[in-house]
Amino acid sequence: MPAYLVIHPREQHRDDLRIAADDLALRFEAGWAVLSDSNGVCLAIPAGQGASIQRDDEEPGQDEEPSSAARTLNK
Repeated sequence: MPAYLVIHPREQHRDDLRIAADDLALRFEAGWAVLSDSNGVCLAIPAGQGASIQRDDEEPGQDEEPSSAARTLNK
């Protein structure tokens, strides 16, 4: 399942998150990083925000919880 880990700069004090969906796609449009699936846009992040986006297709094991730095959002 395609997934992306969104990591915000530490000084922003925002939670990092992991977003996953069977048909998740990432595109860059007019200064925005846009994650979408067949239902439409899931998340849009402005380029100036400084977040990094990493592909993360490995799902946490059944015995493992996502790290405290990453919150899982599954569709």
